[in-house]
Amino acid sequence: MKNYKVGVIGATGMVGQRLVTLLSNHPWFHIEVLAASGKSAGKTYENAVSGRWAMETEIPENVREMVVLDAEKDAEGIASVVDFVFCAVNMDKAATKALEEKYAKLECPVMSNNSANRGVSDVPMIIPEINPEHIEAVAAQKKRLGTKRGFISAKSNCSIQSYVPALHPLMKFGITKVLACTYQAISGAGKNFERWPEMVDNLIPYIGGEEEKSEKEPLKIWGKVENGEIINAVSPAITTQCLRVPVSDGHTAAVFVSFENKPSVEEIKKCWAEYKGEPQLLGLPSAPEHFLTYFEEPDRPQAKLDRNLEKGMGVSIGRLRPDSQYDYKFVSLSHNTLRGAAGGNVLMAELYAAKGYFD
Repeated sequence: MKNYKVGVIGATGMVGQRLVTLLSNHPWFHIEVLAASGKSAGKTYENAVSGRWAMETEIPENVREMVVLDAEKDAEGIASVVDFVFCAVNMDKAATKALEEKYAKLECPVMSNNSANRGVSDVPMIIPEINPEHIEAVAAQKKRLGTKRGFISAKSNCSIQSYVPALHPLMKFGITKVLACTYQAISGAGKNFERWPEMVDNLIPYIGGEEEKSEKEPLKIWGKVENGEIINAVSPAITTQCLRVPVSDGHTAAVFVSFENKPSVEEIKKCWAEYKGEPQLLGLPSAPEHFLTYFEEPDRPQAKLDRNLEKGMGVSIGRLRPDSQYDYKFVSLSHNTLRGAAGGNVLMAELYAAKGYFD
Protein backbone atom coordinates (compact mmCIF):
# COMPACT_ATOMS: atom_id res chain seq x y z
CA MET A 1 0.00 0.00 0.00
CA LYS A 2 1.18 3.51 -0.85
CA ASN A 3 2.17 5.86 2.00
CA TYR A 4 0.14 9.04 2.36
CA LYS A 5 0.96 12.43 3.89
CA VAL A 6 -1.88 13.59 6.11
CA GLY A 7 -2.92 16.65 8.05
CA VAL A 8 -4.89 16.75 11.29
CA ILE A 9 -7.17 19.80 11.42
CA GLY A 10 -8.31 20.47 14.98
CA ALA A 11 -5.30 18.62 16.35
CA THR A 12 -5.40 20.14 19.85
CA GLY A 13 -8.89 18.94 20.90
CA MET A 14 -9.59 15.56 22.45
CA VAL A 15 -10.50 13.81 19.19
CA GLY A 16 -7.59 15.55 17.46
CA GLN A 17 -5.23 14.29 20.17
CA ARG A 18 -6.59 10.78 19.72
CA LEU A 19 -6.03 11.06 15.96
CA VAL A 20 -2.44 12.16 16.56
CA THR A 21 -1.76 9.15 18.79
CA LEU A 22 -3.35 6.71 16.34
CA LEU A 23 -1.45 8.14 13.38
CA SER A 24 1.95 8.36 15.07
CA ASN A 25 2.80 4.76 14.09
CA HIS A 26 0.30 4.14 11.30
CA PRO A 27 1.65 1.92 8.49
CA TRP A 28 0.02 3.95 5.67
CA PHE A 29 -0.62 7.46 7.00
CA HIS A 30 2.10 9.86 8.15
CA ILE A 31 1.46 13.20 9.82
CA GLU A 32 2.79 16.05 7.72
CA VAL A 33 0.78 18.93 9.21
CA LEU A 34 -1.01 19.75 12.45
CA ALA A 35 -3.46 22.64 12.44
CA ALA A 36 -5.86 24.24 14.88
CA SER A 37 -7.37 27.65 15.66
CA GLY A 38 -5.46 30.90 15.54
CA LYS A 39 -4.90 30.68 19.32
CA SER A 40 -2.68 27.62 18.87
CA ALA A 41 -1.08 28.58 15.55
CA GLY A 42 2.65 29.26 15.74
CA LYS A 43 3.19 27.16 18.85
CA THR A 44 4.86 23.80 18.96
CA TYR A 45 2.32 21.02 19.36
CA GLU A 46 3.68 20.26 22.84
CA ASN A 47 3.09 23.86 23.91
CA ALA A 48 -0.30 24.05 22.20
CA VAL A 49 -1.66 21.11 24.23
CA SER A 50 0.20 21.95 27.44
CA GLY A 51 -2.09 21.45 30.43
CA ARG A 52 -4.80 19.75 28.38
CA TRP A 53 -3.20 16.63 26.96
CA ALA A 54 -5.89 14.04 27.72
CA MET A 55 -4.42 10.81 26.35
CA GLU A 56 -3.09 7.95 28.49
CA THR A 57 0.15 7.90 26.47
CA GLU A 58 2.74 10.64 26.13
CA ILE A 59 2.71 13.09 23.22
CA PRO A 60 4.32 11.20 20.30
CA GLU A 61 7.95 12.27 19.80
CA ASN A 62 7.50 12.80 16.06
CA VAL A 63 5.02 15.66 16.60
CA ARG A 64 6.21 17.30 19.84
CA GLU A 65 8.15 20.05 18.07
CA MET A 66 5.89 20.31 15.03
CA VAL A 67 4.63 23.89 14.67
CA VAL A 68 0.85 24.12 14.62
CA LEU A 69 -0.62 25.94 11.62
CA ASP A 70 -3.82 28.00 11.37
CA ALA A 71 -6.57 25.72 10.05
CA GLU A 72 -8.29 28.56 8.19
CA LYS A 73 -5.56 31.00 7.17
CA ASP A 74 -3.08 28.30 6.15
CA ALA A 75 -5.59 26.07 4.34
CA GLU A 76 -4.09 26.58 0.88
CA GLY A 77 -0.59 25.74 2.05
CA ILE A 78 -1.79 22.72 4.02
CA ALA A 79 -3.76 21.37 1.06
CA SER A 80 -0.70 21.66 -1.16
CA VAL A 81 1.53 19.39 0.97
CA VAL A 82 -0.83 16.60 2.09
CA ASP A 83 -2.75 13.84 0.35
CA PHE A 84 -5.80 14.36 2.57
CA VAL A 85 -6.80 15.72 5.98
CA PHE A 86 -8.62 14.48 9.05
CA CYS A 87 -10.92 17.19 10.41
CA ALA A 88 -11.95 17.34 14.07
CA VAL A 89 -12.44 21.06 14.64
CA ASN A 90 -14.48 22.59 17.45
CA MET A 91 -16.36 25.30 15.53
CA ASP A 92 -20.01 26.09 14.95
CA LYS A 93 -21.75 24.05 12.27
CA ALA A 94 -21.79 26.74 9.57
CA ALA A 95 -18.10 27.54 10.00
CA THR A 96 -17.17 23.85 10.02
CA LYS A 97 -19.18 23.18 6.87
CA ALA A 98 -17.48 26.09 5.11
CA LEU A 99 -14.00 25.01 6.25
CA GLU A 100 -14.45 21.43 5.08
CA GLU A 101 -15.77 22.58 1.71
CA LYS A 102 -12.82 24.96 1.43
CA TYR A 103 -10.34 22.08 1.76
CA ALA A 104 -12.33 19.89 -0.63
CA LYS A 105 -12.35 22.69 -3.24
CA LEU A 106 -8.59 22.98 -2.77
CA GLU A 107 -8.53 19.37 -4.08
CA CYS A 108 -7.82 17.97 -0.63
CA PRO A 109 -10.08 15.10 0.50
CA VAL A 110 -11.54 15.58 3.99
CA MET A 111 -12.18 12.75 6.44
CA SER A 112 -14.52 14.52 8.83
CA ASN A 113 -15.27 13.77 12.46
CA ASN A 114 -17.79 16.63 12.53
CA SER A 115 -21.57 16.67 12.07
CA ALA A 116 -21.75 19.72 9.77
CA ASN A 117 -21.84 17.80 6.47
CA ARG A 118 -23.43 14.55 7.63
CA GLY A 119 -26.88 15.56 6.38
CA VAL A 120 -25.70 16.53 2.89
CA SER A 121 -27.16 13.96 0.50
CA ASP A 122 -23.99 13.36 -1.53
CA VAL A 123 -21.63 13.26 1.48
CA PRO A 124 -21.07 9.64 2.57
CA MET A 125 -21.45 9.03 6.31
CA ILE A 126 -19.55 5.83 6.77
CA ILE A 127 -19.37 3.05 9.33
CA PRO A 128 -16.93 0.96 7.28
CA GLU A 129 -18.32 -2.45 8.29
CA ILE A 130 -21.88 -1.40 7.47
CA ASN A 131 -22.23 0.90 4.45
CA PRO A 132 -18.99 1.04 2.43
CA GLU A 133 -21.04 1.18 -0.77
CA HIS A 134 -22.03 4.78 0.06
CA ILE A 135 -18.59 5.78 -1.21
CA GLU A 136 -20.26 5.72 -4.65
CA ALA A 137 -21.84 9.12 -3.85
CA VAL A 138 -18.40 10.79 -3.96
CA ALA A 139 -18.51 11.04 -7.77
CA ALA A 140 -21.66 13.17 -7.65
CA GLN A 141 -20.24 15.28 -4.82
CA LYS A 142 -17.11 16.05 -6.83
CA LYS A 143 -19.31 17.13 -9.73
CA ARG A 144 -21.27 19.46 -7.43
CA LEU A 145 -18.10 20.93 -5.90
CA GLY A 146 -16.32 21.16 -9.25
CA THR A 147 -13.34 19.11 -8.04
CA LYS A 148 -11.22 16.33 -9.49
CA ARG A 149 -10.05 14.68 -6.25
CA GLY A 150 -11.38 16.86 -3.44
CA PHE A 151 -14.40 15.60 -1.47
CA ILE A 152 -15.79 15.22 2.06
CA SER A 153 -16.68 12.01 3.87
CA ALA A 154 -18.03 12.00 7.41
CA LYS A 155 -18.08 9.41 10.15
CA SER A 156 -21.33 9.04 12.03
CA ASN A 157 -22.15 10.28 15.51
CA CYS A 158 -20.39 8.38 18.30
CA SER A 159 -23.64 7.49 20.08
CA ILE A 160 -25.11 5.43 17.23
CA GLN A 161 -21.96 3.33 17.01
CA SER A 162 -22.84 1.81 20.37
CA TYR A 163 -25.98 0.14 18.96
CA VAL A 164 -26.29 0.39 15.14
CA PRO A 165 -23.46 -2.17 14.61
CA ALA A 166 -25.36 -4.67 16.78
CA LEU A 167 -28.62 -4.06 14.90
CA HIS A 168 -27.17 -4.15 11.39
CA PRO A 169 -26.67 -7.94 11.01
CA LEU A 170 -30.30 -8.36 12.15
CA MET A 171 -31.81 -6.10 9.46
CA LYS A 172 -32.53 -9.16 7.30
CA PHE A 173 -35.22 -10.14 9.81
CA GLY A 174 -37.08 -6.89 9.15
CA ILE A 175 -36.48 -4.62 12.15
CA THR A 176 -39.64 -2.58 12.64
CA LYS A 177 -38.91 -0.45 15.71
CA VAL A 178 -36.02 0.39 18.02
CA LEU A 179 -35.77 2.10 21.40
CA ALA A 180 -32.22 2.98 22.44
CA CYS A 181 -31.19 4.68 25.65
CA THR A 182 -27.54 5.70 25.57
CA TYR A 183 -25.32 6.32 28.58
CA GLN A 184 -22.50 8.45 27.24
CA ALA A 185 -19.00 9.06 28.58
CA ILE A 186 -17.71 12.51 29.39
CA SER A 187 -14.95 12.27 26.79
CA GLY A 188 -17.76 12.60 24.25
CA ALA A 189 -17.99 16.20 25.41
CA GLY A 190 -14.21 16.60 25.10
CA LYS A 191 -13.80 16.51 28.87
CA ASN A 192 -12.15 14.47 31.60
CA PHE A 193 -12.95 14.49 35.33
CA GLU A 194 -10.24 17.04 36.09
CA ARG A 195 -11.84 19.53 33.74
CA TRP A 196 -15.42 18.56 34.57
CA PRO A 197 -15.58 17.84 38.32
CA GLU A 198 -19.34 18.48 38.29
CA MET A 199 -19.77 15.12 36.56
CA VAL A 200 -18.37 13.15 39.49
CA ASP A 201 -21.27 11.36 41.22
CA ASN A 202 -23.67 12.88 38.69
CA LEU A 203 -25.86 12.10 35.69
CA ILE A 204 -27.18 14.67 33.21
CA PRO A 205 -30.30 13.57 31.30
CA TYR A 206 -29.67 15.84 28.30
CA ILE A 207 -27.01 16.15 25.61
CA GLY A 208 -27.79 18.91 23.13
CA GLY A 209 -28.72 17.62 19.66
CA GLU A 210 -27.77 14.05 20.48
CA GLU A 211 -31.20 12.45 20.38
CA GLU A 212 -32.02 13.97 16.99
CA LYS A 213 -28.74 12.64 15.56
CA SER A 214 -29.28 9.24 17.18
CA GLU A 215 -32.71 8.87 15.60
CA LYS A 216 -31.92 10.23 12.13
CA GLU A 217 -28.35 9.16 11.34
CA PRO A 218 -29.02 5.38 11.34
CA LEU A 219 -31.55 5.92 8.55
CA LYS A 220 -28.85 7.48 6.38
CA ILE A 221 -26.43 4.67 7.26
CA TRP A 222 -29.09 2.16 6.12
CA GLY A 223 -30.04 4.20 3.05
CA LYS A 224 -29.21 3.57 -0.62
CA VAL A 225 -27.28 5.52 -3.24
CA GLU A 226 -29.55 6.53 -6.10
CA ASN A 227 -28.49 8.91 -8.88
CA GLY A 228 -25.54 10.15 -6.82
CA GLU A 229 -27.58 10.86 -3.69
CA ILE A 230 -27.94 8.86 -0.50
CA ILE A 231 -31.65 8.29 0.05
CA ASN A 232 -32.42 7.63 3.70
CA ALA A 233 -34.15 4.43 4.74
CA VAL A 234 -37.73 4.93 5.93
CA SER A 235 -37.56 2.25 8.61
CA PRO A 236 -37.11 1.10 11.29
CA ALA A 237 -38.81 3.62 13.57
CA ILE A 238 -36.20 4.74 16.10
CA THR A 239 -36.63 6.62 19.36
CA THR A 240 -33.79 7.45 21.75
CA GLN A 241 -32.84 9.07 25.04
CA CYS A 242 -29.24 10.17 25.58
CA LEU A 243 -27.74 10.67 29.04
CA ARG A 244 -24.31 11.86 30.14
CA VAL A 245 -22.89 9.60 32.85
CA PRO A 246 -19.75 9.69 35.06
CA VAL A 247 -17.66 7.38 32.86
CA SER A 248 -14.37 8.49 31.29
CA ASP A 249 -14.66 6.55 28.01
CA GLY A 250 -17.24 4.22 26.50
CA HIS A 251 -20.82 4.79 25.35
CA THR A 252 -23.29 2.13 26.50
CA ALA A 253 -26.74 1.57 24.97
CA ALA A 254 -29.78 -0.23 26.35
CA VAL A 255 -31.57 -1.39 23.20
CA PHE A 256 -35.09 -2.70 22.63
CA VAL A 257 -35.99 -4.10 19.20
CA SER A 258 -38.94 -5.66 17.35
CA PHE A 259 -38.97 -7.61 14.09
CA GLU A 260 -41.27 -8.39 11.20
CA ASN A 261 -39.86 -11.94 11.16
CA LYS A 262 -38.79 -12.60 14.73
CA PRO A 263 -35.53 -14.58 14.95
CA SER A 264 -34.60 -16.85 17.83
CA VAL A 265 -32.00 -15.92 20.43
CA GLU A 266 -29.68 -18.49 18.88
CA GLU A 267 -30.13 -16.99 15.40
CA ILE A 268 -29.30 -13.50 16.70
CA LYS A 269 -26.15 -14.66 18.47
CA LYS A 270 -25.09 -16.55 15.34
CA CYS A 271 -25.52 -13.41 13.22
CA TRP A 272 -23.35 -11.44 15.63
CA ALA A 273 -20.66 -14.12 15.84
CA GLU A 274 -20.36 -14.58 12.07
CA TYR A 275 -20.65 -10.99 10.89
CA LYS A 276 -17.72 -9.53 8.98
CA GLY A 277 -17.59 -6.29 7.04
CA GLU A 278 -15.43 -5.04 4.22
CA PRO A 279 -12.63 -3.84 6.58
CA GLN A 280 -12.20 -7.41 7.86
CA LEU A 281 -12.27 -8.85 4.35
CA LEU A 282 -9.72 -6.29 3.13
CA GLY A 283 -7.53 -6.66 6.23
CA LEU A 284 -7.41 -2.91 6.87
CA PRO A 285 -4.82 -1.95 9.53
CA SER A 286 -7.31 -0.56 12.06
CA ALA A 287 -10.02 -3.17 11.50
CA PRO A 288 -10.85 -5.33 14.53
CA GLU A 289 -10.61 -9.05 13.90
CA HIS A 290 -14.04 -9.43 15.52
CA PHE A 291 -16.31 -6.44 14.87
CA LEU A 292 -18.98 -7.74 17.28
CA THR A 293 -18.39 -9.76 20.46
CA TYR A 294 -21.19 -11.20 22.57
CA PHE A 295 -20.64 -11.78 26.31
CA GLU A 296 -22.65 -14.52 28.01
CA GLU A 297 -21.92 -13.15 31.51
CA PRO A 298 -24.99 -11.34 32.91
CA ASP A 299 -22.96 -8.31 34.06
CA ARG A 300 -21.21 -7.59 30.73
CA PRO A 301 -20.34 -5.54 28.79
CA GLN A 302 -18.89 -3.02 31.24
CA ALA A 303 -17.25 0.23 30.14
CA LYS A 304 -14.19 -0.21 32.35
CA LEU A 305 -13.61 -3.84 31.33
CA ASP A 306 -14.66 -3.91 27.70
CA ARG A 307 -14.25 -0.50 26.03
CA ASN A 308 -10.74 -1.37 24.83
CA LEU A 309 -11.81 -4.62 23.20
CA GLU A 310 -9.96 -5.06 19.89
CA LYS A 311 -7.86 -1.94 20.66
CA GLY A 312 -11.08 0.01 21.17
CA MET A 313 -12.42 -0.83 17.71
CA GLY A 314 -14.69 -3.74 18.65
CA VAL A 315 -18.33 -3.48 19.74
CA SER A 316 -19.38 -5.44 22.84
CA ILE A 317 -22.86 -6.88 23.30
CA GLY A 318 -24.58 -8.67 26.18
CA ARG A 319 -27.81 -9.40 28.08
CA LEU A 320 -29.86 -10.49 25.05
CA ARG A 321 -33.27 -11.62 26.29
CA PRO A 322 -37.00 -11.42 25.44
CA ASP A 323 -38.89 -8.27 26.36
CA SER A 324 -42.52 -7.77 27.36
CA GLN A 325 -43.10 -4.76 25.07
CA TYR A 326 -40.58 -5.38 22.27
CA ASP A 327 -39.37 -8.71 20.90
CA TYR A 328 -35.91 -8.49 22.50
CA LYS A 329 -33.62 -6.26 24.53
CA PHE A 330 -29.85 -6.18 24.90
CA VAL A 331 -26.97 -3.95 26.01
CA SER A 332 -24.11 -2.85 23.78
CA LEU A 333 -20.96 -0.77 24.19
CA SER A 334 -18.35 0.96 22.06
CA HIS A 335 -15.33 3.15 22.83
CA ASN A 336 -16.57 6.58 21.87
CA THR A 337 -13.25 8.25 21.00
CA LEU A 338 -11.83 5.17 19.24
CA ARG A 339 -14.55 3.26 17.38
CA GLY A 340 -16.93 6.21 17.74
CA ALA A 341 -14.59 9.01 16.71
CA ALA A 342 -10.88 9.05 15.84
CA GLY A 343 -10.45 5.31 15.28
CA GLY A 344 -13.56 5.12 13.13
CA ASN A 345 -12.28 8.09 11.14
CA VAL A 346 -8.92 6.41 10.53
CA LEU A 347 -10.64 3.16 9.51
CA MET A 348 -12.85 5.12 7.11
CA ALA A 349 -9.74 6.70 5.58
CA GLU A 350 -8.14 3.27 5.22
CA LEU A 351 -11.21 2.14 3.27
CA TYR A 352 -10.88 5.10 0.89
CA ALA A 353 -7.15 4.49 0.54
CA ALA A 354 -7.70 0.83 -0.30
CA LYS A 355 -10.12 1.89 -3.03
CA GLY A 356 -7.69 4.45 -4.50
CA TYR A 357 -9.56 7.65 -3.64
CA PHE A 358 -6.42 9.47 -2.42
CA ASP A 359 -4.30 8.62 -5.48
